[in-house]
Amino acid sequence: MNDTAHHRRSATRILAIAGLGVGLLLLVLWSSGALAGIEAWAADRQREAQTLMAGALRQLRAGQPGATGTLLAICFGYGFVHAVGPGHGKILIGGYGYGTQVPMGRLAVLALLSSLAQAGTAVALVWGGIALLDLSREALTGLTEDSMADISAVMIALVGLWLALRGARLILRTAQGGQHPAHHTHHHDHMHGHEHGHDHQHAADCGCGHAHGPTAEEVLATRSLRDAVMLIAGIAARPCTGALFLLILTWRMDVFAIGVAGAMAMGLGTASVTLLVAAMSVWARRGSLALLPETGPLAALGRWLPGAMQLAAGCLIAVAAIALVL
Repeated sequence: MNDTAHHRRSATRILAIAGLGVGLLLLVLWSSGALAGIEAWAADRQREAQTLMAGALRQLRAGQPGATGTLLAICFGYGFVHAVGPGHGKILIGGYGYGTQVPMGRLAVLALLSSLAQAGTAVALVWGGIALLDLSREALTGLTEDSMADISAVMIALVGLWLALRGARLILRTAQGGQHPAHHTHHHDHMHGHEHGHDHQHAADCGCGHAHGPTAEEVLATRSLRDAVMLIAGIAARPCTGALFLLILTWRMDVFAIGVAGAMAMGLGTASVTLLVAAMSVWARRGSLALLPETGPLAALGRWLPGAMQLAAGCLIAVAAIALVL
């Protein structure tokens, strides 16, 4: 290896480890309540944004030019500050990104779709609740804050437990793999500036008398459609109260289509924060993998680390979701 490649690999490892450090710091601050000031700031900004939304709607009703654009910009800002505060979506996306081998691009799409689906749930709830069931604003808000919030938390907890179970099973399969010949190279999923795999292809059972760990199909299952549906449904099950506020007002003003556009703008604002969390989670995962040396006794721990990370991330998601209910 030449000096340039060595320095590039070292720089990549340092950046990855820095990502882990930043992620751990944020996790400690959040769990200790040190971010309460930011959460209070976000709550205040949301109230201000609702006041601004009401003013923009009055301008819209008066036919003032540019009122629609102003409303959509306010909605985007509301979604951003809403996501900065405490929320279940960041926990789920961040935990999933850290605990699994999902590529950053795929996780970004999941983060975006889940935020837009959350806005879509608000649209469906208001349209169905008012047009079909003739529910009041108080009834719709109560349904969201009471029943749907708990349903969402339970769904997220189940996703966390599912990830934890998969992590435990991966650890078990690794333990059952036994000792391999010295010349056999495992897939360690290390972050050495790249991800590498076996030095040859083989099936889960190649006749040598033991399993070689997860097959390619099992690894791809981590990124399956089932996972995507579970993540999106868990986040979308609890719509944003700000979106409900806007949609109810625009329904009464007979400009519901603008309310739908505003709710989607909120979803995009929320996604801007969730995408950052997704990137941080993948960065932190690479940092965890980069901590292990490339050679020596500790290098063998690399085959245990993916399962342990998935188990830990799943447990964290489940505990955080249960805490939202309690």
